[in-house]
Amino acid sequence: MRALTVLGSCGAWPEAGRACAGFLLEYDGFRVVLDLGYGALPRLLEHRPKGEVDAVVVTHQHPDHCVDVSGLARVRYYEAPDAPPIPLHCPSGVVDVLRALEPDPDPATVFDVHDLAVTTQLGPFAVETVELPHYKTNFGVRLTAPGVSVAYTGDSGPSPDLRKLAEGTDLLISDATHQGPSPDTTPRYLMTATEAGRHARGARRLLLTHFWPGSDRSISVAEAQQEFDGEVIAAEEDLTIPL
Repeated sequence: MRALTVLGSCGAWPEAGRACAGFLLEYDGFRVVLDLGYGALPRLLEHRPKGEVDAVVVTHQHPDHCVDVSGLARVRYYEAPDAPPIPLHCPSGVVDVLRALEPDPDPATVFDVHDLAVTTQLGPFAVETVELPHYKTNFGVRLTAPGVSVAYTGDSGPSPDLRKLAEGTDLLISDATHQGPSPDTTPRYLMTATEAGRHARGARRLLLTHFWPGSDRSISVAEAQQEFDGEVIAAEEDLTIPL
């Protein structure tokens, strides 16, 4: 199976019935979690009941992207105590957040922690990272395996590096927090749907995510379509996209 499943699609906090950032990327039996924010863990456990994943990637330390990694640590500690640590690739601040949430078990005993900035390989995936503008250190990631290439912005303001991240990918998962005109402020740490569409040029498909709670997602799709000629999809919990 080669597919991406949306575990959560909200930014900041989850709307009722939804979750914050989280994605499950599957490639021929290898499973990578991309972020795991508020409420995303229960949806992951619907697919992997004991948290059986091969790697976790966290783009940055904000809780709507990483807090449920703490819950995953508990699942693994109690349900699979003899299993090897799961590789966790993240900026350094993520482990500080996890340790503050729950020092016992220490995250470094449940996870095999790696610096995402220098990660180059995850199982079958070659990994490229680029630091993107956000309130905290945030890495956009591109994962490429034979026949499949997926990129994910995490949270990001507009940046010329986004076009490089998207170029030639089958799917770009992009921050699209806001709607309407671009805010007339600098620096910028989040994007509009229109900007997401503009920066996605070069990708085959665009998956919009990190919607502000209460947003009409059809508006975001329409705005992105003004700038992007490929397929535009609104992330929805439990949506699975074949790759």
